[in-house]
Amino acid sequence: MSFKEHREKLYQTLEENTLVIAYAGIPIHTNEDDYFDFAVNSQYFYLTGLERENTAFLAYKTEGKTREILFIEEPDPHSERWTGKMPTREEVRSISGIEDVRYMDRLEDAIGSFLGRFRVERAYFDMYRCAMNDLPDYNLVMAERFRRAYPQVILKDLHTACVPLRERKDAQEAERIRKAVDITRQGLEFVMKNLKPGMMEYQVQADFEYTCRRLGAKRQAFPTIAGSGINGCMMHYDTNHCEVQDGTLILLDLGVKVENYSSDITRPYPANGKFSPRQREIYELVLKANEAVAAAARPGITTKDLNDIARRVLGEGLIALGMIKDVSEVGRYYMHSVSHPIGIDVHDISLAGDVLEPGWVISNEPGLYIDEEAIGIRIEDDLLITEDGCEVLSKDIIKDPDEIEAFMA
Repeated sequence: MSFKEHREKLYQTLEENTLVIAYAGIPIHTNEDDYFDFAVNSQYFYLTGLERENTAFLAYKTEGKTREILFIEEPDPHSERWTGKMPTREEVRSISGIEDVRYMDRLEDAIGSFLGRFRVERAYFDMYRCAMNDLPDYNLVMAERFRRAYPQVILKDLHTACVPLRERKDAQEAERIRKAVDITRQGLEFVMKNLKPGMMEYQVQADFEYTCRRLGAKRQAFPTIAGSGINGCMMHYDTNHCEVQDGTLILLDLGVKVENYSSDITRPYPANGKFSPRQREIYELVLKANEAVAAAARPGITTKDLNDIARRVLGEGLIALGMIKDVSEVGRYYMHSVSHPIGIDVHDISLAGDVLEPGWVISNEPGLYIDEEAIGIRIEDDLLITEDGCEVLSKDIIKDPDEIEAFMA
């Protein structure tokens, strides 16, 4: 499915007399003349396929037809001398499938023209906000600016409108995730070949990221987690500043982006190449839960259903090990859910309680975290939901403990 088809799916859900205004975003300034690495707005990318900052997309639907315009920076030889070539009209037409391409200085005139000539009842902006105290995203800033200029137009959320569209991945999207998973596999294999006691966590991180960048991954899907010992018991530990001690495990939670689609994989490895009996005991219990979730994942159930399965398997295993007395106590050692959607964003958009359908890509990540023994184990795969079950996209990333030990030997 092309980006044009993504837009057509959106237009079918929109009311008449509706504007869609999506901005790629702008680079975020850090200090002096430095900027954070630019990350494109996900809704904008889903609809256009472009990752260039300072660009925007405008569409207007009326009488069952939609007119669409793409706005880009006007190529400037002086700017290109410093920061590289800027995309041309022809290039963005080829990527996006949008024929009407103009320069950004015409955007507000185009918005004003639609408002002046046509009946515009509502306008969609991406108004997603992760937390109350977050700074507003650029799209949210522009939505507020639009509201002040045109208070008669109802604002609606493009993020919410895109949820049911982005939940189901088409074949091209699934293939991009598949490529990201395979690069992640190769990065982890390089880590296993080189891992040894005495390394620093950041050196393990560097081995993985070097390999993935060399293989063409544009960036990490999220900050690499390389937690050894007790650090592996912290869900989002990414400081990666400690020494990897002999006899410990290092938990690696990591992923990359390929064509802006993410992988998300977790594997714990023994620093010296061999699991202790206790580490193996806990590892095999987590692996059992991982396999039970994969066997159950199919259309018609929810991620909550999968989490219930993981909790039951982990709980029964902990009871057998004498660590808890009832499955309800599993939260002492298992603190998170087993699954989330994966796509353009590593925690891709979905609505709570949505039922899995063919085309969903989700994580499968049961774990156990035993602080008193400094054992943190999470085994995470990426699953593509099919018509009658699931495909484990990460099946080639070894997770059998015997195979791990053999590979590391």
